[in-house]
Amino acid sequence: MARELNTVGVVGLGTMGAGIVEVFARNGVDVIAVEINEPALDRGRANLTASTDRAVARGKLDPGDRDALHGRVTFAVGLPALRDADLVVEAVPERLDLKRRLLAELDQVCKPTAILATNTSSLSVTEIAVATSRPGQVIGLHFFNPAPVMKLIEVIRTVVTDPDVVGDIEALCARLGKVGVSIGDRAGFIANALLFGYLNQAIGMYDARYAAREDIDAAMRLACRLPMGPLALLDLIGLDTAYEVLDTMYRRGGRDRRHAPAPLLRQMVTAGLLGRKSGRGFYTYERPGSSRLVPDGNTPDSGTPQAGTLTDGGAGPVPRTVGVVGSGPTATGLADLLRGAGYDVLTVGYDTDPGTLAPLADVDLVVEAVPDDLEVKKALFAGLDGICKPGVPLVSTTSTLPVIDIAMATGRPADVLGLRLRGPAPFSELVEVVQTIRAAPDAVNTARALCASLGKTAVGCGDRAGAIVDALLLPYLNDAVRMLETSYSTADDIDAAMKLGCGYPVGPFELLDTLGLDVALDILGTIYREAPEPGLAPAPLLRHMVTAGRLGRSTGQGFRAYGDR
Repeated sequence: MARELNTVGVVGLGTMGAGIVEVFARNGVDVIAVEINEPALDRGRANLTASTDRAVARGKLDPGDRDALHGRVTFAVGLPALRDADLVVEAVPERLDLKRRLLAELDQVCKPTAILATNTSSLSVTEIAVATSRPGQVIGLHFFNPAPVMKLIEVIRTVVTDPDVVGDIEALCARLGKVGVSIGDRAGFIANALLFGYLNQAIGMYDARYAAREDIDAAMRLACRLPMGPLALLDLIGLDTAYEVLDTMYRRGGRDRRHAPAPLLRQMVTAGLLGRKSGRGFYTYERPGSSRLVPDGNTPDSGTPQAGTLTDGGAGPVPRTVGVVGSGPTATGLADLLRGAGYDVLTVGYDTDPGTLAPLADVDLVVEAVPDDLEVKKALFAGLDGICKPGVPLVSTTSTLPVIDIAMATGRPADVLGLRLRGPAPFSELVEVVQTIRAAPDAVNTARALCASLGKTAVGCGDRAGAIVDALLLPYLNDAVRMLETSYSTADDIDAAMKLGCGYPVGPFELLDTLGLDVALDILGTIYREAPEPGLAPAPLLRHMVTAGRLGRSTGQGFRAYGDR
């Protein structure tokens, strides 16, 4: 039976430390809150007071419970106050030397039975533990910010952690109303290992001028229902913190290039552009610490935009008559959507006979929605080139093929672009406008105007595999599969970590089963062929499951089994 840990010490009362104090005190645990000096202690007390007062103002905490909570907290300067604690959690800055030194001092001060815990988000718990004479009683206890709100705690055991200590901490997590996910000591653990690879890739995408910062963030919010886009989230986390986490994971995690900090991140940290805390990061804020954005006109760009990659985002003329080529569900759904918005729509089937395209001679814009076969699409667009009026935008809905290959089959590549429609008709709110290096701004702006008239949000990006969403989402899902195939954690715990620790609406394996493992493998293969980085290679487990016919919900079995399809 797990022992009760009735008195808990917390060392370090910044935002995270004060939040951890609140979590324990809210749940009936006596807390000794410790700082290095009186000014720091006063700041920690103020952090706790501000948090609990906000909770009362929002109706999340009764005033009487707030007062009882504060009554359970004893503030003290210096480690000797912790001599009788059953558990001590350190929440000092993320520096290995500092945490090792602190744990060594706690080892001398605390009673022999006390458990010592580190709240590190990426450092080696083992390296911290061996600084003490009791490594079997040292454990990682990774809370997520804001600690009183986020339900996840990653419980990190080392190879020498006593199983009884793990059991005691798991029971404590349940007592706190948290979900404790127990895992081994690996760089980044679950949530950060998956989250920061995705964030780092988003920085690289922005640094390459592949898409605007607002478009990257809007794409991930709208398509994936995330609470924040990756660049805005980095500003919230702090770019210096993100750099330290990535650098630690890169050095400790086998030097995976997905975790090698993007050069732009290093430059911004060096320049003091740390995000909200400094008042400027990827975005500019009203003042340091504020969440209110202000126009900046001076973003951390890396050079001259790629020719043809970004437009000014202006709106072109809205077409009156739109031709839709194709006869499948996408074509039918698109035609219905256009008619519902008041367009005159002319639908044409296509069976590789250019003659079937003749009715499109007078339309103002053409959208094709035929299966993704490059030769078929090239023949189709060559036919459209000979029939449609000069200057009419020719739009492909391809989800996997390079738009430039299709465009160069015509004599008017400036008029050809891609529209990535996400989901079944009537499609999601987001449309990715894919423009090649030859695309003309007028064609792109006309496509943006069309999307706006349909009630869709258009985001612009260059002509690369995966556009914005799939290029960021699928490698993240692939990382999760790699984590599972190493037996580091279970699919259920990985899903729980991303939902409860990062606020994702669904976990990676739930999403893969819904998307279809064969679809995910196909998109990953396209991304990897274009950029053959080892970290982008489809995970062998994903290939094996597709080969075995375990494709997700569509087949009744994927990473989980489903009773119905």
